Amino acid sequence: MKHKNKLLLFAFLSIMFLGTVSTSVNAQDVLVATSTESKSVDSDNLYNYKTYPNDPLNARIYTLGNGLTVYMTVYKEKPRIQTYIAVRAGSKNDPHETTGLAHYFEHMMFKGTQHFGTMDFSKEGPLIAQIEELFEQYRKIPMENDDERKALYHIIDSVSFEASKYAIPNEYDKLMSAIGAKGTNAFTSLEQTVFVDNIPSNQIENWATIQADRFTTPVLRLFHTELETIYEEKNMTMTSDSRKSYQALLEGLFQKHTYGTQSTIGTQEHIKNPSMKNIRWFFDSYYVPNNIAICISGDFDPDQMIKVINDKFGKIKSKEIPRFSYEKETPITEPLVKEVVGPDAEKISLAFRFGGANSEDIYKLVITDMILSNSAAGLIDLNLNQKQKVLSGGSFPMILADYSALVLNGKPKEGQTLDQVKDLLLEQIELIKKGEFPDWLITAIINDLKLDEIKQYESNGSRAMSFVQSFILGVPWNVEVNKWEMLEKITKQDIIDFANENFKNNYVVVYKKSGKDKNYKKIKKTKLTPIKINREAESDFLKKIHANKVPDIEPVFLDFEKDMTQFTIKNDIPVLYKMNTENETFSLYYITEMGSNHSKKLSIAIDYLEYLGTSEYTPEQIQQEFFKLGTSFSVFNSDDQVYVMLRGLTENMEPALELFEKLLADAKPNKEALDNLVSDILKKRKDSKKSIQSIFQSLVSYGIYGPTSSFTNILTEKELQELTAEEMIAIIKNLNSYKHKILYYGNQNKELITKLLNNYHNVPQKLIPIPPEVKFPELPTEKNTVYVVNFDTKQSQILMLNQSELYNKDKVPIVRLFNEYFGGSMNSIVFQELRESRALAYTAMAFYQMPSEKEKHSYSLAYIATQYDKIDDAMGGLIGLMNDMPEAEKSFNIARNSIIDNIRTSRITKSSVLFTYLSNQKRGLDYDIRKDVYKIVPNLTLNDLKEFHGKYLKDTKKTILVLGDEKELNFKILKKYGKVKKLKLEKIFGY
Repeated sequence: MKHKNKLLLFAFLSIMFLGTVSTSVNAQDVLVATSTESKSVDSDNLYNYKTYPNDPLNARIYTLGNGLTVYMTVYKEKPRIQTYIAVRAGSKNDPHETTGLAHYFEHMMFKGTQHFGTMDFSKEGPLIAQIEELFEQYRKIPMENDDERKALYHIIDSVSFEASKYAIPNEYDKLMSAIGAKGTNAFTSLEQTVFVDNIPSNQIENWATIQADRFTTPVLRLFHTELETIYEEKNMTMTSDSRKSYQALLEGLFQKHTYGTQSTIGTQEHIKNPSMKNIRWFFDSYYVPNNIAICISGDFDPDQMIKVINDKFGKIKSKEIPRFSYEKETPITEPLVKEVVGPDAEKISLAFRFGGANSEDIYKLVITDMILSNSAAGLIDLNLNQKQKVLSGGSFPMILADYSALVLNGKPKEGQTLDQVKDLLLEQIELIKKGEFPDWLITAIINDLKLDEIKQYESNGSRAMSFVQSFILGVPWNVEVNKWEMLEKITKQDIIDFANENFKNNYVVVYKKSGKDKNYKKIKKTKLTPIKINREAESDFLKKIHANKVPDIEPVFLDFEKDMTQFTIKNDIPVLYKMNTENETFSLYYITEMGSNHSKKLSIAIDYLEYLGTSEYTPEQIQQEFFKLGTSFSVFNSDDQVYVMLRGLTENMEPALELFEKLLADAKPNKEALDNLVSDILKKRKDSKKSIQSIFQSLVSYGIYGPTSSFTNILTEKELQELTAEEMIAIIKNLNSYKHKILYYGNQNKELITKLLNNYHNVPQKLIPIPPEVKFPELPTEKNTVYVVNFDTKQSQILMLNQSELYNKDKVPIVRLFNEYFGGSMNSIVFQELRESRALAYTAMAFYQMPSEKEKHSYSLAYIATQYDKIDDAMGGLIGLMNDMPEAEKSFNIARNSIIDNIRTSRITKSSVLFTYLSNQKRGLDYDIRKDVYKIVPNLTLNDLKEFHGKYLKDTKKTILVLGDEKELNFKILKKYGKVKKLKLEKIFGY
């Protein structure tokens, strides 16, 4: 059973809710009274904060004098802190004449300030002001006046080059690396822009110093090269059929609101005519403390944290925020039809519009979605997916501040039309309107959501993100804390009434059809002068951060003898055990070292299991019983392993284990289900040839193994159709018969676990040895070869690879340092040269990848996705760096220190201890390899990296994999890099 990804769903649930669930009770009236006002005290200041009873996060919520909101929750799993700085402004707030502005400014926030990212702002500043004025002139020139625009852009490029002489690209990333941060990123959506960093707990003051400066004096430097990067990102969105379908859905739902009339990435015309003046206005208007929240979760002292934040951010002046207003949408009275065309497989999406996060029906919308689809006992799950009436189907709620929607989607089976899928989805809503769903389902849904919250709150990222969502929609945290009280008041009749009132012919439907998108207009590259990198330069600001030393945190390495327990149950089956001391949930795994390389029929049998019942339960009843118990199961396999997983509430582990073991031992054959499964597999294979991700994956496999690999080691269509239900059942019933191991992470002691497994785990008296595995040799890279696969995509994808030596644990420290320095971050050599300096791609990376098993080879890899008219520069640039690595001592020191700081503050905990042990076994390790990295990396030099680069990357032969449209590719250019061979899809897929 595939478990629904409720992280997204709970993200929506967590940002609610004012309004009512019943007609007589107002959520805010009930819940606000539960708040408690407290104070953080130090010698000079009092900081008021709010807390709420029954809050699982024990959150403190502060509002500083300038309006800045600060959310805090302490979670000391590791000495690190997840930070999000959330701005309540997104693409819905973009000026109409410069859409995409919020997203573009998110990029510019990484370019530095008046104090960092510059060697001399007194000289750089006037040049940037000149560039701003030139862009204002440029955007007034009509698009058809090509010569005039080119002439002025040449001047912009010239002035930009002069300005770049004073810039220090990506010094923000150097700053964050210097303090041991990781996960540095940001994202923009319809109504939010969020900046992300995960920092060591001893770097709070340095982090706050950097961020306060960043949110006070940002500078729009290196503007025109970043603009070229935005073009590349726009090309990516126009390549993605799923993004185009989503945008079409928004345009149908919101014909007046900027949710639908503006896109986050912006129009091509607006991207080509940017306004630095409007961007500065946007910052001045929305990036103000009373429109920002700092959301943090991790290991820190809240009293110390709030003092530091107030000292750094408290001086920023608040301002009146522009009031966002919108015209109310006209009711949808009949289906509104949209169509999207692209190479991907066909699918259908439909959506019903509702009020925003503060509307009274939001809780009912969430419950309705889960009745439709919860990946176990929803109507779509059981009636469509379980009964194999569609290839796949589901639903999710899209909850925003001003409006929301319930979205349903589905993919057709072979020979099925999109309208037939649409009708099947709508039939499930009709069942809700008639009350044809179990009485117990709502209670089970609420329990499932509670379990999901428990598991989410084991992550600092999820804990802090729940604050972000609460803030962005302006929903009081006390409402979030007490949401269960409101959800539990919802009755079956409430949902029936809600469905009958809201689900009519008032929906938008998007038909995603396969074909060539004739509306696409290519964005041509702009002639740019590569900017100065100034790689060795450092601002005084960075020097001060370096000088502000903090107490070291000592690393903690795994000791497998102490951090986990090993014992055996009946038949000497080994068990790896780790106690869960945090909550009353469990995860249980059966792992067998046998996969598709041992039997091509294995994966089919595993997929078949989802559609089977037992002598006691129908397939639908099986799914319902697990859902009632607050548990879920899944069985899946890789090339060389089978994973059986059972997880959920500890109190129900015993009945869930008994039920699951009965399913494995008593599964009943179902010929119709197998026939449907085979038909669906063939349809999915056909669809894979329309997916750019699947095609590129198969191309990479071909580059490593050639035409014969585990990727192509599959049953033929004839072999699939000859399968019998009986042989599939035999494979399922034998899953526990092979030698295997068990992993347990939960809060029950090993004596009880031993008893439960001995009682319920069905195994024969003598376990069967694992059958031999079919081995697929990796092909040595003996000559330069360019493999090209033709696909209708608006942007080429290029991967260069070279086979290196077998796994060697002694290389781990130098490899980790090389990757960090050369291609692992925004401060890396590859990123700076190809994206920052030359604007050749949105994504560019190069690294040395070590294998997961000691019998496999390492590879040097380089990847870039770029426009067709940039391919020569992009490929030449990549190969140039792989042959001649630039040397920058200061960047090297930052990379080295960042690795050590991350090891000091990283902790491997919970079930990760068990899986780390297993992965180490595959590499022939019996200890924590991070010990070697921590010991050796501080003594490595830039010359060591140069020697590594010279041995493993410089002048090596390369297999080059290119995915792109043959009509756009320049084969004369490709031939410069090796012998070109065109590959058909049948060749790389094996069918």
